[in-house]
Amino acid sequence: MQLETYISDLLYRYDCITVPQLGAFLTNRVSARVHDSTHSFYPPKKVLSFNEQLQNNDGLLANYIAEVEKVPYATANDKIAKQVKAIKSYLIEGETIQFENIGELVLNTEGKIVFNPSSHINYLTDSFGLSHFTSADIKREVYKKEVETIEETAPIAFTPEKRSNNNWFKYAAAAVIVLGLSGFGAFKYYNNTIENHNQLAQEEANAQLDAKVQEATFIISNPLPAATLSIEKQTGNYHIVAGAFRIEANSDKKVNQLREKGYKARKIGKNRYGLHEVVYASFETRLEAQRALYKIRNEHNKDAWLLIKKLD
Repeated sequence: MQLETYISDLLYRYDCITVPQLGAFLTNRVSARVHDSTHSFYPPKKVLSFNEQLQNNDGLLANYIAEVEKVPYATANDKIAKQVKAIKSYLIEGETIQFENIGELVLNTEGKIVFNPSSHINYLTDSFGLSHFTSADIKREVYKKEVETIEETAPIAFTPEKRSNNNWFKYAAAAVIVLGLSGFGAFKYYNNTIENHNQLAQEEANAQLDAKVQEATFIISNPLPAATLSIEKQTGNYHIVAGAFRIEANSDKKVNQLREKGYKARKIGKNRYGLHEVVYASFETRLEAQRALYKIRNEHNKDAWLLIKKLD
């Protein structure tokens, strides 16, 4: 049993995952930030920490393992206890315990567990697909100096105004009147031409429309070939859960509602509590399921969650 896999799955949904007799992995949400010296931008994320004092069994981890592996709750607790016993023995021998995508555990000189978190995965689903990036400096001062240099080498020259005889205003006024009269006549002729063009274009369009209607009527009157529909069978062990219902009729109603919204919803049987589970869709890989979960939480149901379940 890979204990870190189950812990990693639960860190996406919960802020505290307790491993009985070992400690608790905690998450704390931090906002996006900018590094002043490197000009790097970091998205919001969940920061991981470890508290050795929280060792009481809250049942969360054992319940999840029991549901995924299809074993009783007591068996899941026994598996966790064996793993914890082995981890503690390795720590006492001075070894470093690697939890993939979570971090490292090691004992210090005082016999306390020290946790070094991993930065490979961001467990904040709201930041799915976002990564940090670095922006180059904006050098505004360089361009300012170039403008100052141009202004010094190319001074603006002012030319004094020259006055001339104003008799030409009389001729200009007469020319404006003549052009106005001729322009009015040209404008009227132009409007008449446009109206004739529009009328011809409208008649041509009506004729084409009549031809299309007749052609479409002829096609519809002929018998159409039978359509064959193929239903894609969903597979995969990663399911986005929409809900669980004690009455099966209610689960059927939920499936129909989700299908009307465009989801590939279906029932995947009963869970260990005898409830009929309804899922939005099923996927072959965890990455596909996590992408779909992020979209569903944003667009439809913020309480949807990922279930790993192998169907018969």
